[in-house]
Parts: sequence; structure tokens; C-alpha cells
Amino acid sequence: MITKVTCALIEQYGRVLITQRSETMPQAMLWEFPGGKVEDGETEESSLIREIQEELNLSITPMQRLTPVVQAYGDKTIELVPYLCQYNEGTIKLTEHRSYHWVVPQDLANYDWCPADIPIVREFVAMAGQQSTT
Repeated sequence: MITKVTCALIEQYGRVLITQRSETMPQAMLWEFPGGKVEDGETEESSLIREIQEELNLSITPMQRLTPVVQAYGDKTIELVPYLCQYNEGTIKLTEHRSYHWVVPQDLANYDWCPADIPIVREFVAMAGQQSTT
């Protein structure tokens, strides 16, 4: 059984929002793009909007679906579906995570990432590099 999870790459002023998992979460203290499980009856986009509102108090608009990643974590497997998202409004209030940073794409490699997020980091950095050379 694969659990579908969405994550948001929220861009603002040339930086992307990343969050650090708390000490009590699985993959404790690792960094990730924020998001959460897709509930029954939800679309990927509506799930992401809800999760980001609940976890970070931010309003976003999913804009572009990137390449999903299937990752096994012990006895469970997730399909992590990333979306490039537009920040609309809100002030970050952490309800689950330990910390957050706004990071320029070239600095993302300096963080200790959850395994499922690593291919997404690579794809995002490659896309950002293409945009800066055009």
C-alpha cells in the first residue's frame, strides 16, 4: 500500500521555503518541503492547500506538478508529489515543524534532507539553474 503525500515548493523573492521535522516526527530533525497526506476524496492540489494552511498558516496556489518520488521508509511506502507553489498570504506559524528557512536554490544542498525529498531538491535546483541562464 502506497500512501500519497504532497509537498509544496513555495517560492518567494528567489527563495524556496523548507521546513525541519521536529524531534518527535519520523525522520526527526531532517529537512523537507512542507506538505502532507492526501485524504480520501481530496485532489492533490486541495490536499496541499489544506496541509500548508494547517501546518504553516500560509495561503498558497499550486502552479506546476513536478516529478513524483516513490520512497520506502521501513514498513511503509510513500509517493511524494511535489508542486511549485505561489505564496499568496499569511505569516508562518509552525504547528508541527521545529524550524523553517527561506533558501536560495544553490544552498539547498547544504541541508540534511528526508530521503524522499532529495530527488525533488535535485530537480528544483536544475530547473532554477536553467531559469537563471536564460
